[in-house]
Amino acid sequence: MKNMIQSRKENGFTLIELVMVIVILGILAAFALPRFVDLGSQARTASLQGAIGAVKSASSIAHSGWLANDRTSPVDMDGTNVTMSAEGYPTADAAGIMEAAQLSDDFSITAGSITPNGFDSTSDADGDGTAGECSFDYSATTGKVSNTLTDDCV
Repeated sequence: MKNMIQSRKENGFTLIELVMVIVILGILAAFALPRFVDLGSQARTASLQGAIGAVKSASSIAHSGWLANDRTSPVDMDGTNVTMSAEGYPTADAAGIMEAAQLSDDFSITAGSITPNGFDSTSDADGDGTAGECSFDYSATTGKVSNTLTDDCV
């Protein structure tokens, strides 16, 4: 009779052990995952793409205002005077396209090349030997954006 009531020996984990393993894995994932996922460069690239859209729109709107204003400069855009080129597009400087697109707080312009403020121009994130590829060019004669570079937006 003693053999029949013998206690059964179970194999496996208790519920508390399983919960503790899940909690430990969750804590490790919370600390380890951000080290492997770098969303900063994607955010900077998206910001640059947004600035390109703003410049294109602002250039078109300012050109339309210039045409409607009998081709006079400056063009008033929401109470802000935007200087215009002879062709009727915002000039490639702070008083022109930067003011029209309202980018002066987050971007800077040098010789028609627009780059994010605080960008490390010596960075070569993609390792191609060319540093500082995080910019785009604006032309005051055509109002177009060209030469978009996003390789080093880190």
